[in-house]
Amino acid sequence: MQIEQYCRRGVVAISGKEDVAAAARLMREKHVGFLVVFNEGDTLRKPVGVLTDRDIVLQVTARDVDPHSVTIGDAMTHQPLIANENDELGDLVQAMRQSGLRRVPVVDSRGALTGIMALDDVIDLLANLLGEVAGSIKSGQRQEWRAKSS
Repeated sequence: MQIEQYCRRGVVAISGKEDVAAAARLMREKHVGFLVVFNEGDTLRKPVGVLTDRDIVLQVTARDVDPHSVTIGDAMTHQPLIANENDELGDLVQAMRQSGLRRVPVVDSRGALTGIMALDDVIDLLANLLGEVAGSIKSGQRQEWRAKSS
């Protein structure tokens, strides 16, 4: 299963030059807790970092720092794990587990941001697959019952 088939395409991204207050506003506006960070002016929006709501709390709020005085580039996680659309989903899930990550930016062959893969998406996929398996089992049982009844 390739990542491109399952990643979420609606990615919220922001320039690392913005201040943390702008990031927090964007998170609130878009109802997300994860932003992909790119260099200002980069039309491909190649990921250079990620910023989470937890990063803001631990690095800014908890330290009583003015969020207008800190750039996203200062608070973000640099060199994040990045997945390629053609990577296998199982390999990415294993890398996410080893890194303790819940979300990973997804890029195309040019390095352009195309999506995000979250563990929540993997859980949804697995739940759907398990539903299909259960449906297949039930269908087989019904066919067997009908054959016995005839």
